[in-house]
Parts: sequence; C-alpha cells; structure tokens
Amino acid sequence: MTALRQPLRIAAAQFDAVNGNLTENINRHIELLEMAAAKGASLVLFPELSITGYCSSLLDQDKDACAVDPAGTTLQDLQAACARLKIAAIVGAPVHGVDCLHLSSIVITRRGDIGAIYHKMYLDPDERGWFEPGIEPRQITINGWNLGLGICYDSSFPEHARGYALAGADAYLCSGAFPLGRSDFRRTIYFPARSLENTIYLAFSNYVGEHDVMSYGGMSAIYGPDGQCLSDAGTAEAGLALFDLDDRLLQETRQKLQMLKDCNS
Repeated sequence: MTALRQPLRIAAAQFDAVNGNLTENINRHIELLEMAAAKGASLVLFPELSITGYCSSLLDQDKDACAVDPAGTTLQDLQAACARLKIAAIVGAPVHGVDCLHLSSIVITRRGDIGAIYHKMYLDPDERGWFEPGIEPRQITINGWNLGLGICYDSSFPEHARGYALAGADAYLCSGAFPLGRSDFRRTIYFPARSLENTIYLAFSNYVGEHDVMSYGGMSAIYGPDGQCLSDAGTAEAGLALFDLDDRLLQETRQKLQMLKDCNS
C-alpha cells in the first residue's frame, strides 16, 4: 500500500431555496458553511443552481438576467465567509460564456478566491433552451485529493464519472436538483452505481422543500468507493451529509474491486 494521505472531510449540503432571491440563498449558504466548518469540513458541495434556485420560470422570462458574474460583487459575502471559516465551497449559478450562457459550478477556495468554474456538459431537454453545454470536465485538488465535478444530468452518463476516475479522481462531486418522482428514483440508482463502478467516493447535493413549483426530497449523501451510502442528510430538513475521504478505505477497496484497472487493461 502506498503512503496514505490525510483524510479530507467533505459535506454535501441541502436547503430550501428561494426562487430568484440571491441574497436569501447566499445567507442560507453561509449558515450551512458555518455548520460544516464547526464539524471540521474542508469543503461543502451545494445543489445545482444553488445561488438562484432552479429558476425555470425566471430563465424563461430573461435568462441573461439570471446570470451571476463570478468576478463581480454578487458572491463577495460568500467569498468572505469561506475565507473567514477557511472552508471551500462549490456553488451553482448561470454563468456567461462567450456569446452564451452556461449552467455552472463555481469553486470558492478556502482563501475566498474564485477557483475553477465547471460548465455542465450534459443538458436535459428543457435546459437546452437556456444554456449551452460545457465542452470539458473540470477537476480540482484539495489537500492532495483529486475531485471531479459534475452537475445533475451529467451523472446519467457513466462515461462522465469514468473519465474522471481514469484521469486520477478520488471522488466525484455532483450538484443536483432531483425533484420527487421518477427523477428521485433515478437518483437512488445513479450515485451508488457511479461510485461502485469507478471505485471512487461520491458526494451528491440536492434541494429540500419547494420552489418554482418543483418539490425536492433531499437525500444529499456521500457514497464510499464500494457504492455504500456512508452519510445522508435525510429527506425533509436543511442540513449536511458529512464524511471523511479515507485513503486506506479507497486503496483497500481498489485492491478488492479492480473494475477501474480492468476496464483500462
């Protein structure tokens, strides 16, 4: 067994968003960051479009007005909170690209800087009227841990998480907006499967409550490299799923389950 890295405590956050109310949503982010920091987390993953809420009615009215400028002032309170708490965050918002709008994840570092920005690569049919897909994956590194970024529908495509795993990712972090119903049922299949088939950790973040006529069932969770659910945040309340990424468990699992090695042999 190779030398072990120190564990990395991550959190998948869920909350009841207020459609289009950026100030209130950012305040809720900060509350959850404070909760996660008090529990020793180094990183918090938030749901898809967490800054705005999954605001289809607003996007229909004026999609460009929903955009967040990562270099502007909109996220400054959130950035200050990350710096104060020394915790990283992955938040979601529409972000302008070159002559287009993307559905994006924005990484805020523990220094409060804007780090990587990932644009969702697989858009579901409704989203194609608002956004353009991203063209490349995005991986970040925290304390020596390699973390691949995904957003909701990306997880429907096994090759998305597999690409990260083959590129050396230790975990797949997927921001979601899975409403109750058949979508919620698919969630119970996708995330254990993506973690197991790639022998990687997986964090999934979802909403609770209702906004923009959609109802969400939470179950933000962290899965181990053998597909087991290690922590979940329940179905009804705002809160966190927390767990330590443990190198010993990752290496031992990959010694027993060699799908990742064998698929590339």
